[in-house]
Parts: sequence; C-alpha cells; structure tokens
Amino acid sequence: MKTLFEKIIDGDLPGEKVYEDDKIVAIKDKYPKAPVHLLLITRKVIPDLQSVQAEDLPLIADVVRVAQLLAKLFHVEEEGYRLLVNNGPDAGQTIDHLHFHLLGGRPLGPMG
Repeated sequence: MKTLFEKIIDGDLPGEKVYEDDKIVAIKDKYPKAPVHLLLITRKVIPDLQSVQAEDLPLIADVVRVAQLLAKLFHVEEEGYRLLVNNGPDAGQTIDHLHFHLLGGRPLGPMG
C-alpha cells in the first residue's frame, strides 16, 4: 500500500509541488507552522530517519542541497530557517515515509 507521500508524488492526491527531481519532491505543507513550511520528501520510501542505511547517505546530502536551494527561492536563506525531521511517534512523525520540514519566514524561537 502506498504512503500518503507516494500518492502525492505519483499525482494520485493533490499536493502543491515546488520542486522535484529524480530523488526528491518538495511540497508546501497543508497545515503550515510558519510562513514558509515545505516538506522535502524522498522518492525512495524509507520509513524514518532511523531506517536510513549507509547507501542512503548520498540521498540525505541531496536533501540538504535541495533545502539550500529552496531557502534561496523562498528568501529565507539570509534571516534563517530550520530543517528538521521527526523520527517516530514521540517526535510527531505521522507518516512512515522519510521527509524533512523546511520552516522559515519568521523568528522560530528556541526548540524544546
């Protein structure tokens, strides 16, 4: 069964795509927590960060590259942004498909 993100990537469900390549798709978050709230989703289905294998590490580097690009496109590279991943239910992960949140556009304050 496809994850929610696979359905968005495949076009089976709507999602406002702002970037896509052969490894990563980025969409606007449906319930944004900041003026800029993007989800960077790996095309490869990896359930969570803990499931990343050594052969997946170049993909994580690609996520960082795309985050830097999107930060520039959405004009948050100067003032700052947050790139985070939730791993597991206690961290707030609700979809078992690796994805990173890029948040910015206002002061985000300390974490914790």
